[in-house]
Amino acid sequence: MALRIFLDFIRLALKALSERRTRAVLTIIGISIGPLVLVMMSSVVRSYSDYIVERITSLGQNAIAIFPRENYRLSEDDLSFIRSMPEIMRAEPFYSTQALLKRGSEEIRVSVFAIDYNLLFEAIGSLKIMDGAVPSDPLGSIVGKKVAFRGSGEQHFALGDVISLMVPKIEGDKVVGRRNVNVRVGAILEEYGGALIVDPDLTVFLNPEAGKKLLGMKSWSGIFVLTRDPSLVKGVVSSLREKYEDRLQVIAFSAIAEAISSVTRAIDFINFSTSLSAFAVAVAGVAATMITSVMERIREIGVMKAIGYTSSQILLLILLESIIMSLIGGSIGISLGIVGAHFLSLRGLVIGGLELTLMLSPKITIDLIARTLLLTMAVGLAGGILPAYRASKVPPAVALRYE
Repeated sequence: MALRIFLDFIRLALKALSERRTRAVLTIIGISIGPLVLVMMSSVVRSYSDYIVERITSLGQNAIAIFPRENYRLSEDDLSFIRSMPEIMRAEPFYSTQALLKRGSEEIRVSVFAIDYNLLFEAIGSLKIMDGAVPSDPLGSIVGKKVAFRGSGEQHFALGDVISLMVPKIEGDKVVGRRNVNVRVGAILEEYGGALIVDPDLTVFLNPEAGKKLLGMKSWSGIFVLTRDPSLVKGVVSSLREKYEDRLQVIAFSAIAEAISSVTRAIDFINFSTSLSAFAVAVAGVAATMITSVMERIREIGVMKAIGYTSSQILLLILLESIIMSLIGGSIGISLGIVGAHFLSLRGLVIGGLELTLMLSPKITIDLIARTLLLTMAVGLAGGILPAYRASKVPPAVALRYE
C-alpha cells in the first residue's frame, strides 16, 4: 500500500513538472553543471595522477638516484662513503646520455644507460626480458621494445643485430659534436609503458665498462642506490644532503610519488570546491523554482488538503519534485561529464623536458559517480525543503480563498 502511494506521488510530481516544462528544463540545466564539472575534471586528474604515481613507484620504493651538480664530479671516495652507510644495500655508478638511433631511413631519440644489469632488474622489478638474455658480450646491449619495434608493430631489430647510435662527442668537459657507436642487440625488453624519469621502452642499456669506453665519458653521470628497506630512504636522503649540501642532487623516487600525490589531492580539492560553487548555485535555482511553483499551486494544495492529504504528504510531494529534477540533472551532467572527460583525454598530457605525451582514458569509478549523485540529491533536498515546508503548513481554508 505504501509503495503504491509513493508511486502515485512520483506520478503527480512528474505531472507537475511537465505542466511547467520550460522552468523545469532550465532548472535541470543549472543542476547538471556541477556534476558535469566534477565528473569530467576528477576522472581526468585521477587517471593521470594514478598512472604517474604507479610509474614512479615501479622504479622502487627503496631506490635513490644521486646526481652531481655543476662543477662537481663523483669519485671513488663518494662511492665508498655511500656504500659504507649501514642503511645501504647496494650502490653502483652509472653513465647516461641521449643518442640518435639510426633505424633504416629514420632516426629516433633514445636514452643510453650504462648500469649494472643485476641492479637494473633488482630496482625495477616489473622489467622483464621478452627475447634473448642478459648479454655477457662487452658490446652487447639490452634494448627497449620501442627501440626494436616500430610504432606499427613491425620488428626492425632482432637478436644479434648491430644498432648504430649517434652519441655526443666529448673533448675535455665540452660536447663538440656527435660520433657513431655500434652495439649488438643481446636482449629485447617487454613493453614497460614509460616511467617518466627513465623510459625503458626507448632506452639502450649497456654494462658500465662498455658504457665508459663507448660513450667516452670520464666521470659518472650518477650513482644508483638501493636501501635495505623503504622506511630508511628518508634518513639516507637527509644524511646525504647534510654531508654534500648543494654539491649533489639526491632524488628518492618514493618522495617524488608522495609529492605528486599531494599535488593531485590539492588539485582534486580545488576541483571539488569549484564544483561545489556550481552546486550552490543549483540549490538557489531549485529553491527559486519550487517557491514559485508552490505559490502558483496554493489553491491546488488547499484542495488536496481538503480531500484528505496530510501535511507530511504535501511535504513529500513537493520534495519529490525537486529531487526528481536533481536526479535528471545529475544523470545528464554525469553523462556529459563522461563524454567530456574522454574528449579532454584525447589531447593527452605533454610532460615538458621528457618529450613524453601520455594518452590515458579517464578514470570513471563507482565511488565518483555515487558521490556525484549524492551531492545532486542533496541539491534537491536543500533547494526543496523550505518550499515544501511552507506548502505543508498552508491552512486549507486560506489556500482555497487564495487568488
